[in-house]
Amino acid sequence: MMAPDRATERVMRRLHGGCGVDHRYLALPLERYGELGDFGRRNDVFIEEAVELGAAAVRGALDRAGIAPEEVDIIVSTTVTGVAVPSLEALIGARVGLRSDVVRVPLLGLGCMGGAAGVARLHDILRGRPHSVGVLVAVELCSLTIQREDTSPANLVASGLFGDAAAALVAVGSRHPRAGHRQGRDGQVRARVVDSTSRIYAGTEDAMGWQVGAGGLRVVLSAEVPDLVRDNVGRDVAAFLASHGRTVADIGWWVAHPGGPKVIDALVDTLGVPAEALELTTRSLRTAGNLSSVAVLHILRDTMDRRPPPESRGLMMAMGPGFSLELVLLEAA
Repeated sequence: MMAPDRATERVMRRLHGGCGVDHRYLALPLERYGELGDFGRRNDVFIEEAVELGAAAVRGALDRAGIAPEEVDIIVSTTVTGVAVPSLEALIGARVGLRSDVVRVPLLGLGCMGGAAGVARLHDILRGRPHSVGVLVAVELCSLTIQREDTSPANLVASGLFGDAAAALVAVGSRHPRAGHRQGRDGQVRARVVDSTSRIYAGTEDAMGWQVGAGGLRVVLSAEVPDLVRDNVGRDVAAFLASHGRTVADIGWWVAHPGGPKVIDALVDTLGVPAEALELTTRSLRTAGNLSSVAVLHILRDTMDRRPPPESRGLMMAMGPGFSLELVLLEAA
């Protein structure tokens, strides 16, 4: 952002102090942000950096899974912080050496919900292609969207809350030879998708999202989001779990998107769980910021590193523009 006046600086420091973020990662050195210019230039940088980071994430995920790039049959990408045509998964696929007949599925506009929705959609595709290997890659370069001359509370909050990151996940269909393996090549415990569901709440389109203009992507972030979480999420989580004969008490681990401290508090309230149940969510926010669609994939990795017991159930959940909700029921392999 441009150097603020004293009044704006005081407001910015107060808002940043309440974000619950101690550390973040940025795609570029700080001194480069003042040189980026208009939306077109920032988007060019987004494509360049997103492809590099996304390719590194895909290579790392494939290496951990012990799967070669040419074995991948499907690649799903999700982002909301830039626009690429050809889309990111095409550019990343070419960079890492995926086959020319790989099935591509770009997801754009799902925001913070994109990681959970990407897991769900990849699972849906693999149900129809049970012998296949799929990859999900999420890349969010939130720092490139900050509007330097916008002193609105939403933009000031976003400038202190969101971080840059990429993550990738490898999945196999139910008839793939690796489907029955409990661990990856590196010994990490695997998770199985049991089911998923989506919700969109009417009349909440202005709660979060982007306003797209000549200056680029201007954040829409309403103060009502924690109330929307309290009013809706607990009820829909309970209904989804009940459809599987489960309750919140049956969930052994939570992979919840860290919208911000007030959203995390609202999740604790609406789910009726202790704050410790969302410890990894809070830690992710504190150590990396809100990573939009990438966050749940990072939290899933941290969860699996703790080696949840075989057949224990977990719930991945994230909210996004709309206001909308994605739930993915998981089981430790």
